[in-house]
Amino acid sequence: MKLFALTVLYKGEGDTVKKLNAAYALDSFGYFQRTSVKEFMDFTSKILVERTPIAQRASVKEQEYLCHVYVRSDSLSAVLISDHEYPQRVSFTLLNKVLEEFSAKYSPQQWPTLSDSSVTFPQCEEFLTKYQNPKEADALTRLQSDLDETKIILHNTIEAVLERGEKLDDLVEKSESLSGQSKAFYKTVRNTNI
Repeated sequence: MKLFALTVLYKGEGDTVKKLNAAYALDSFGYFQRTSVKEFMDFTSKILVERTPIAQRASVKEQEYLCHVYVRSDSLSAVLISDHEYPQRVSFTLLNKVLEEFSAKYSPQQWPTLSDSSVTFPQCEEFLTKYQNPKEADALTRLQSDLDETKIILHNTIEAVLERGEKLDDLVEKSESLSGQSKAFYKTVRNTNI
């Protein structure tokens, strides 16, 4: 599971879209490819916000990437680009948190006048890093992972108990035959002692 880009945008009048802040994790790409990949991700993010209606969420597949977009009712938007394995629910939780943090730092009156170069928002980079592993960042995902592990442990324990049950049946069977032999031995010993 991998996150590649997290972008905060503003959808203004006439569907014009401005990038306000972005964070990237492009270490899986070659050094000389990173600039082109970054430009492609910025372009894709702007197009997605332009084409997504206000107060809507969407997930779009683009080649081997999955792009999650959320345009709030106040036109503040965010896009997360991930691989196909990254959980969709966690993606939208992250987008919601980023937009809440951004709107707490910058008022809606400032959004139309802001630009990527004028915004200081290190939380975007922090969220992208923190959410690389959804099990650590998201409590529900962590809980699901713990439940899955517990299920595996219980399954293995039940199998072990069933195996022990089969072995116990073998011992009971042997003890019953031993009991018959013991009785015969006892009778033989008693008869010889008389």
